[in-house]
Amino acid sequence: MSIQAQLDPAQEPSATQRAYLALRHKILTGEIPPGEKLKIESLRKILDMGGSPIREALTLLVSDLLVERLDQRGFRSAEVGPENFAEILKLRCHLEEMALRESIEHANQTWEDQLVISHHRMMREPRSNVERFEDLHKAFHMSLIGACTSNVLLKFCNQLYDLNIRYRYLAGKALDYSTRDIGKEHTEIMNAAVDRDTEKACYLLLDHYQRTGAFLEKHFSSEAVA
Repeated sequence: MSIQAQLDPAQEPSATQRAYLALRHKILTGEIPPGEKLKIESLRKILDMGGSPIREALTLLVSDLLVERLDQRGFRSAEVGPENFAEILKLRCHLEEMALRESIEHANQTWEDQLVISHHRMMREPRSNVERFEDLHKAFHMSLIGACTSNVLLKFCNQLYDLNIRYRYLAGKALDYSTRDIGKEHTEIMNAAVDRDTEKACYLLLDHYQRTGAFLEKHFSSEAVA
């Protein structure tokens, strides 16, 4: 998720916000690898800012489960592994199904228009522009559940999306979609949601997640063995 996509253009971000978004971006995309020690002095040079906002940003990232606090030894980027990914996938499927059901139940024309627009923008973006595509991909999936009235549930779904996308970035080019028509999968999910066919939309969404999840679980399990 690009930093720019997270900022409100009407507001000047604070130093803590800038540090948070920069570090979050580096962790999600794998620029900061899993398990790497996050030393304040080193990060000060990289981000060109003081230590206090960086320390505050790291504390926020602990809450996001992207950074781990080490007792008396500072911080490190959160570790990854097949068990962690399996847990993320399981929770994501459960919570997003719940959110999608409620979203369709409360669906209106504004929600439908936003969903169709987000799908159109995602489909037009080349996958080669990875970060921009991922911004639009997340916007589409969040639009699907956007009519859900539970802010807490939406927050958890948003957090789980980011934890999941980190694994996709780490898999990189190994995540080969050549045997799947991902665009068709997204279109079918959207159509079912627009038709207010809750059961079909939920089935297609979970199948979409589980098919990608099965590959990622296999990929990171084999890496752990290697």
